[in-house]
Amino acid sequence: MERITVTEASQVAEARRRAVANAQAIGFDATAAGRVALVVTELATNVVKYGVPGEVLVGIYEDETGSGVEILVLDKGAGFLDLGLALRDGHSTGGSAGEGLGAVRRLSDAFDIVSRPGLGTAVLARLSGDRPAASDAMPAFGAVTVPLKGETANGDAYAVRERADGWTVVVADGLGHGPEAAKASEEALRLFRRHQDEPPAAILAAIHAGLSHTRGGAVSVARYARNQATIALAGIGNVLGAVVSGTATKRTVSLAGTAGHAARRIREFEYPMQARDLFVLCSDGIATGWSIDAHPGLAAAHPTLVAGVIFRDFARARDDATVLVVRGDAA
Repeated sequence: MERITVTEASQVAEARRRAVANAQAIGFDATAAGRVALVVTELATNVVKYGVPGEVLVGIYEDETGSGVEILVLDKGAGFLDLGLALRDGHSTGGSAGEGLGAVRRLSDAFDIVSRPGLGTAVLARLSGDRPAASDAMPAFGAVTVPLKGETANGDAYAVRERADGWTVVVADGLGHGPEAAKASEEALRLFRRHQDEPPAAILAAIHAGLSHTRGGAVSVARYARNQATIALAGIGNVLGAVVSGTATKRTVSLAGTAGHAARRIREFEYPMQARDLFVLCSDGIATGWSIDAHPGLAAAHPTLVAGVIFRDFARARDDATVLVVRGDAA
């Protein structure tokens, strides 16, 4: 995802330019790209007026609900005292051209928002090029992944593969940051795809063996088995996971080492996970003590919005950062 800091009005135009460029890159026509421009302008303008400091993340999504442009706007402003009023179609306290969050929701194919007084606001808008019929379907996964500020290459990467009885995921964090870190993580994903039908420990062993010609990194592979209500994880290094079940967060284990260079052993650990639970996997660009406890009800939100709030509240400034959030069962 591209990351645009928004602290004053001139940065709104930059956010709009990048969002429209993403839309055009995947074939949006002028009308669809215009919707993207309106949405990102409205959301970024709201940050300037009410939510500084904030930022806009723009990228492309593709999952079982479709594909298109994804706009995630995160701020640490005062938050909304009355979110219902703010979402009323046409409501705008700032006189903006888009006439408020209600208009953003109407223009978007998927929309979600979380706001807490004193903690800020996070808004997700997804727009497709062909305006499919509105759907309440919740995708199985969502993610935020951004490079270190000042870098264009992202040393983190992730992949999700659905299975008849669940899903398998990987997050790879190439050692350091920049192009060489990106090469390591992309090679990890290539090997993951080749071995994706094997158990997590076997997948991780193949990745470890195959990364020896790269600088290596931290990698975790997890598989959810719906019928067994379990998740199995094998990890090398500090890509760390957790199962979020109601108000409880169970951290998973990843063994010390560097995939591709040093791993004393590879082992799977199994944890209970119900269909309603979330599994969260983070690179070390996210503080290990992350929590969503300050945001009651957030676990029921769109998984990309959950990832965005964790990123906003716990990202470290010195590295690439990835948060992958996967639902046990999106049905």
